[in-house]
Amino acid sequence: MTPFRTTRRVDFCDTDLAGIVHFANFFRYMEAAEVAFLRSRGLSVQLAFEGQELGFPRVSASCDYLKPAHFDDVLDIDVTVERVGTKSVTYGFTFSLQGEAIARGRVTSVCCRVTEHGLEGVEIPPRLRGLLSVES
Repeated sequence: MTPFRTTRRVDFCDTDLAGIVHFANFFRYMEAAEVAFLRSRGLSVQLAFEGQELGFPRVSASCDYLKPAHFDDVLDIDVTVERVGTKSVTYGFTFSLQGEAIARGRVTSVCCRVTEHGLEGVEIPPRLRGLLSVES
């Protein structure tokens, strides 16, 4: 699958006292990139789909840091769908700065029906699975 690419300029408030992006902000960047990817497919992390209110809460997230990023850097963030399971989807993220990888992350989300009693894990509807799996 060809990665979906978005960009993110590092804000001053994203940096720590050492002047580098605080590690936790990469998780916010992954979430924003996931939302941009889903929007590009006409989807969202929370949507009405085939008569159901669906959400995709995260159940796993990780990030490996290779090099620092600094205030005002423009990061390219590539998003790939690594796996679409029965109930879950796993995204891979590669952060790069001027063509050089600086971090790699992964997020797994589970398809849930939103009810008045909370969230209930459900199978990803076939048409939604197709929208997630199709070539960019």
